[in-house]
Amino acid sequence: MMFPSLLLKQLYTFGSLRNTDGGVQFSVKNRLSDATLTGIRRISINGESVPPEKVTLDLGGGNHLSLSDLASTPLDFPLRRSIDFHLQGVGPLAIGKHSIEIEFDTKPFGKLKLKVEDSIQETDQKRIRIPRSEEDDYSEEIIKERQRFVEKFTGVTLKHISHYSFDPHITKGNCENFTGVAQVPIGFAGPLRINGEHARGEFLIPLATTEGTLVASYNRGIKLLNLCGGARCTVVDDVMQRAPVFVFEDAREAREFVKWVRENFDKIREEAEATSSVAKLKEIDCYLASKFAFLRFNYTTGDAAGQNMVGRATFAACSWIMDTYKGIKHFYLESNFATDKKASQVNIMRTRGKRVTAEATIKREKLIEVMRVEPESLVYHNGVANVGAILSGANNNGLHSANAITAMFIATGQDVANVAESSAGVIYTELTPEKDLYISITIPSLIVATYGGGTGLATQRECLELLGCYGKGKVKKLAEIVAGVVLAGELSLASAISSSDWVSSHEYYGRNR
Repeated sequence: MMFPSLLLKQLYTFGSLRNTDGGVQFSVKNRLSDATLTGIRRISINGESVPPEKVTLDLGGGNHLSLSDLASTPLDFPLRRSIDFHLQGVGPLAIGKHSIEIEFDTKPFGKLKLKVEDSIQETDQKRIRIPRSEEDDYSEEIIKERQRFVEKFTGVTLKHISHYSFDPHITKGNCENFTGVAQVPIGFAGPLRINGEHARGEFLIPLATTEGTLVASYNRGIKLLNLCGGARCTVVDDVMQRAPVFVFEDAREAREFVKWVRENFDKIREEAEATSSVAKLKEIDCYLASKFAFLRFNYTTGDAAGQNMVGRATFAACSWIMDTYKGIKHFYLESNFATDKKASQVNIMRTRGKRVTAEATIKREKLIEVMRVEPESLVYHNGVANVGAILSGANNNGLHSANAITAMFIATGQDVANVAESSAGVIYTELTPEKDLYISITIPSLIVATYGGGTGLATQRECLELLGCYGKGKVKKLAEIVAGVVLAGELSLASAISSSDWVSSHEYYGRNR
């Protein structure tokens, strides 16, 4: 396996370059694959080679290694290991950008060359810094020190933020400068009957919210759905994107590049999938504008939401492209065409995350009994609301799917910023020959996970477990449950507006004046 030059840059720890007493220091960390370092051929700063005898490797724990020692004693360089390079007699380097080159030998990858740019930053001694610990930034001692810092800086005593029931170390990778928790109330709605392909049965729904009437409203919609047999939920597509852009001299060169990409898809897929045992590249959508070639890499990502996963995979594939295809003027890993954490028409049409539909046939007598509204009224109201959606410029016609999705995202440890994409809903109603109400909502970009990210945190994992959705093989089950809850909310709110109960319900449940 060969590493493309762009991918090799991940070994370097950017921001680590600094002047020291008598020299210069920078760090590398293995972020690629287990290896053995067998020798370092050359190190240069700004094109000037550093004599080998001036280089010392700091391995941590008081262990140091010279380059001559390395030549006779190869060094294990497993994934996640860091090495500090100390260059004596170099510098001091001026504030600003500097080039660094390292040529080194490894097993099993052979000779590699790393070339990066880093900068020396001006030190501001007066800058106020939040306390941190290099040894253990999630220990009780450093957390209490941060709490005292916040109290002193703001003059506010932390009576609630500082209380939590879990080991703070589990937040490593989820939250930096951990200082405490924000306690969001959780109410349960349901149980809701889901008739899905992955979720079958009745589920209690955890909703983390501070909005009065929300839990009651979903509970009302769930009651109606259950009286009519539950929600039929179907995941119809599953894809996650990263969308790089390549810049060329002119439109003709961009067009030829797209032809080449299509001809070399199998190799591009091989490079991308080498970074993960989970991510699978399905296809690449190509879009041309001016002298730009926009590529949407489409992956499946298992039970993870997958944005970081597909970012790594696409970066590896593009690194190979950059080393192989000549004539590329510029490259950016993300072009804004994946519309990460933004609502977009392309994701409405092409899917991002899970595309899931929830539908039900609501019996006429049950709708009137529970909601005090007739099917004809809701169908007519839906048509009027569609005109309003068109006039407003909205890219979807759902009512308030963001309420259910946000509340469930907070409860189950999802990336809440993904609500920007996930909340788009395409709703449809019709009157059946029996004068019942058929209603469906399609969520084209529902980004959920049952593994990784925030799903392993204490209360978030608990909520996933009570849904039977924690761990691998459960993500489509969770998507079906979320869609069913959204459908319940659409029924409840549409009925409340049609029957003029909306304001009175908020006054009753949401009054806190």
